[in-house]
Amino acid sequence: MSELFDAVDALVASRSPLPPPAERKRLRQAHGLTLDEVAAALQVRRATISGWEAGKTEPRPPERDAYARLLKQLARLYPTHTPVPAEDTAVPETPATPAAPVPRADEPTTSRTAYAAPTAEPASGSTVPRPAAAPRPAATTRPTPRSTGTRKAAPAAGGDSRFENGPLAVVDAAADGQVLAYCAGGLILDVPAKSIPALVDWTLSEAELGAPKLSGPGKPADPLIVLTEAACERYGLPVALSEEERIAGRLPEGHKVIKQLTRADWQLTKRGFGPWARVYRPAQGSERACVQFCVPSWKALDTRHWGAAGQLPPAELARLLGVYATRVMTPRGSTAVTGLELMTALHPATRASEPDAKGKRHSEHNPGSLGKDPVDCAPCEAPDGHPLLNDLPRFHVRGPGEKLFEEAYDWARPLTDGECLRRNLVGLDVNMAFAAGANGLPVGLGEPTHVKNPVFDPKLPGSWLVDLSHVDLSRVRTGKDTWAQLDAALLPSPFTPKGERPEGLAWYATPTVAYAVELGYDVTPTEAYVRYETGRYLDGWYQRLRDAYLATMADLGVNADLSPADFLAAMDGYRSRDPELAIVVSAVKATVKGGLGKLRERPRGEGWRPGEPWRALMRPTWRPDIRAAVISRTRINLHRKIVKHAAFTGQYPVAILSDCVVYAADGESPLDFLPYRDGKPLPGGFKLGVNPGLVKHEGTQTTLWGEGAREQYDAPELNLARYIKDGTVTDKDNGE
Repeated sequence: MSELFDAVDALVASRSPLPPPAERKRLRQAHGLTLDEVAAALQVRRATISGWEAGKTEPRPPERDAYARLLKQLARLYPTHTPVPAEDTAVPETPATPAAPVPRADEPTTSRTAYAAPTAEPASGSTVPRPAAAPRPAATTRPTPRSTGTRKAAPAAGGDSRFENGPLAVVDAAADGQVLAYCAGGLILDVPAKSIPALVDWTLSEAELGAPKLSGPGKPADPLIVLTEAACERYGLPVALSEEERIAGRLPEGHKVIKQLTRADWQLTKRGFGPWARVYRPAQGSERACVQFCVPSWKALDTRHWGAAGQLPPAELARLLGVYATRVMTPRGSTAVTGLELMTALHPATRASEPDAKGKRHSEHNPGSLGKDPVDCAPCEAPDGHPLLNDLPRFHVRGPGEKLFEEAYDWARPLTDGECLRRNLVGLDVNMAFAAGANGLPVGLGEPTHVKNPVFDPKLPGSWLVDLSHVDLSRVRTGKDTWAQLDAALLPSPFTPKGERPEGLAWYATPTVAYAVELGYDVTPTEAYVRYETGRYLDGWYQRLRDAYLATMADLGVNADLSPADFLAAMDGYRSRDPELAIVVSAVKATVKGGLGKLRERPRGEGWRPGEPWRALMRPTWRPDIRAAVISRTRINLHRKIVKHAAFTGQYPVAILSDCVVYAADGESPLDFLPYRDGKPLPGGFKLGVNPGLVKHEGTQTTLWGEGAREQYDAPELNLARYIKDGTVTDKDNGE
């Protein structure tokens, strides 16, 4: 009889209606599933699932029955009001719709309606569209506090009513003792709290601050409270940390504010109450009680990445941080910490399981994540001082055959006679180079497996011990059946950061070895550490940061659809159009580099000694192999463009630093030497544009300037890419 019931259920399922295509996609994304995962589960191709979600095709039995069952279960977990994270698949180079300009905080108002700023007139003689801008609020005027009885507008469509007032607030205190909270979007709230514990209670119970989760299995972002200097004084905190407190990175345990929090049963994380602090109570079920604090006057906002943000008036600081929080995520600390936290927020380690026999759900591994437990790296991937290297003799220096050394370029060469006759040196900078290197990159999700004499697989993430000294750059393959003759003496090697030709066996990440094969040469690894569990872990991370970067650049008048000449004109002085949004751009870039750097975080004091574990090793996101793979791919991407450009034009770079490359040219503009034809760039070469992976003008200096700098420091190979932006040469050993 049970077989008959099963047959009836299958017959009903085969005729049951499926949700619309857009709903199918929403449900998949809400659960954090990729197209590849669904395709593998249903035993179909990835393109088949994509076609079902686009409405181009419809599933047929027997896959239709299983697909309907999947969607039905997801619909129970994620009703139509559930927020959907960003898609974890490749996205076209140009955004589908241009981003709307972000309005400035207007004069104080009690309305929640967004301020409509008048459109600014373009500068005389300029064709660059300028973003809309509203007048800045005067720093000396005090805003009118919002009455607690003011009617609130309904949350925006698709928003979360719990976070109606945005992700954060900048709390400031007036001379008369009144405390105000400046929220993103120009909203101002009256803060009745008289102490830090009361401020925490108010934030969680009345402020309606926070942000929705970024992925289905994730958690909403905790509200962020930014304290101005006046607010610090009002709540009994020092305006600046003492030298002892600065070194410790926190207030002492006996401080009165710490005692107030303890008496109110609030706890602090291990880093205590410092520039970035988290005040919480242990979670009760799924209910979280946690508030983040940021104190700019304690150097919470690093001036290298946030510029003068810490000195902005409260309303403008709220706008700046609000844009970053909305487009990237609510800051969790430095830009590096936030970059790492964004990876975890998009791919949480665990998710809720299906209900068991008693109807209860349990925590289980979330496919596509790094898991909740750290894994050991391979010995060749371990930085010096790692516990895995304890067996090495003291003071032993590992060479390329013992250590994976994938780093960005720092290469330069003397100018040829022909290049000395050219008037200028022109620098090109790759936009979001390391983010572009992470896009679509398969990385290992689990622990490494040691293999002897492996057959190289370009799709398998890992570290390979192989001899690439036979690769000859004077003859390389530039297409399926095309080869190019190049001047190898004028090219850097793609296999070493210094551009030197490798000698003998050395460890390389997968993208580096794959490039040797692409250039037309055989490779025979003798040893490898590979990871068989793979995934495109960084895709969603890249897309989130890319979208934040492009939207903010569009607000600054630099759009993705500009012609090369218009793009160069738009980039000229773009930071001055809206200095606050320009800071957001810098912070987004720092989030990329810092997040990748955190994947191989080194010891930070705390009495550490070589051979002992350090705190970062306890994180599942301590993954030096992923960092190495991204840097390897970024360096290879740049070298591929250089080879394409040299094969077509006969021009070679004279210096490279990370993502900046310098060429000798007669003109001052990149358009004077980049091979554009009818507005179209060389396929596979350098292309001007704002999208990640495309290039912009970094700077132009005269050839005499370059030769003069090298003579001054008696350094024929001084890396001019380090100074090409403004021409200021300070010390040949200083720079990024």
